[in-house]
Amino acid sequence: MKASSHWNERYTLKNYVYGSDPNDFVREILPTLPKGKILFPLEGEGRNACYAAQNNFMVDAFDYAEQGKHKALQLCERNNVMINYEVSSAEDFDFGIEKYDAIFLIFAHLAPKERVVMHKKISKALKKDGYLVMEVFHPKQIEDAYKSGGPKTVDMLYDEAMLVGDFKDLEVIKAEEKEIDLNEGDFHVGKAYVTRLIARK
Repeated sequence: MKASSHWNERYTLKNYVYGSDPNDFVREILPTLPKGKILFPLEGEGRNACYAAQNNFMVDAFDYAEQGKHKALQLCERNNVMINYEVSSAEDFDFGIEKYDAIFLIFAHLAPKERVVMHKKISKALKKDGYLVMEVFHPKQIEDAYKSGGPKTVDMLYDEAMLVGDFKDLEVIKAEEKEIDLNEGDFHVGKAYVTRLIARK
């Protein structure tokens, strides 16, 4: 099944499958950043992008799934904010050069080849002093202890060393691997093992 078909099918559900509230790490970090232009790649149903717009950021987002965009715009309308949301693959999206003050990658997982390409584009897309913020599933996530979601193949899961290597052109402010409790809709519930990165260009 193509990625767009998989995600369109999932987002057809009436409920917001990962909830309509922002990710906890986004809620913690975003208000500490200078206001500016922000990008949310692979943003799904828009919970984080809409939250950023509520906090007076200019927001771009994209995802494979038309249904994700539809629900994101509905969520923003309910919250009286606007975002610019494109339907695009990571491969086809135009990240631009020195365009964004911040880029957030929240559970944005790709296969190795696509991951490396997107992460290089993201480094170039950040302005000087721009911030990259990531929360992704760690390879430990596929162990029996963790049933809270994420890719089921280890090559789509990211550890700290991988991310620091991918973004070697950025200054690492924080990098950690840790167990957390997820409570995001119906598909991210329970204990999870994640990798987090905050870096600055």
